[in-house]
Amino acid sequence: MKILLIEDEGKIGDYLKRGLSEAGFTTDWVQDGLTGQQMAMEEDYGLVILDVMLPERDGYALLRHIREAGVQTPVIFLTARDQIEDRVHGLELGADDYLVKPFAFSELLARLRSLLRRSPVREGETLQVADLELDLRRRRAFRKGQRIDLTAKEFALLELLMRREGEILPRALIASQVWDMNFDSDTNVVEVAIRRLRTKVDTDFEVRLIHTIRGMGYVLEPPGAAPVIA
Repeated sequence: MKILLIEDEGKIGDYLKRGLSEAGFTTDWVQDGLTGQQMAMEEDYGLVILDVMLPERDGYALLRHIREAGVQTPVIFLTARDQIEDRVHGLELGADDYLVKPFAFSELLARLRSLLRRSPVREGETLQVADLELDLRRRRAFRKGQRIDLTAKEFALLELLMRREGEILPRALIASQVWDMNFDSDTNVVEVAIRRLRTKVDTDFEVRLIHTIRGMGYVLEPPGAAPVIA
């Protein structure tokens, strides 16, 4: 699940991006309203977290514009504007929720997940490779109908591998996409995560789907497919 965070305060933005990443969400963070509006219009996000007081274009104007353009992505306002009229105005413009700063991250996460559960199922919210299925909306994995329990990071890693089915993904790319960090050759976080994920996804099944390509990276593919380099 990909989230767009539009927040101009650096400390808050960094805190939210790291927290959402730890919760298993891929997050794009921008710090002005015009850039945020453009990305909300052009990219496919599961949810937008939006401040009101932004440079270039304020959150109210941004929301009005994307709603008039037909973008129905769920939006949570996260702002210091705490007057009743501010909340009413935001909701009337088409916001799905309104949370006032200062806030508890646990409450934001609960509201975010509640909105995602209520959102209608969209095309492409289930990924499938062979007998492995990933339910993106409910954040559940199954193989041959058997539930696989995954951590947030394991789910994000499996989603990346399945979306890039058949592509050999270098460790640097995986580290960037899943952990949002620059790859350090002394760090074995990717290898450890792949090993744990492979244990859950492949060990109890006859056909192995996750493969190591020595010196290149990792690929998820069914038997007989020819991998390509990402």
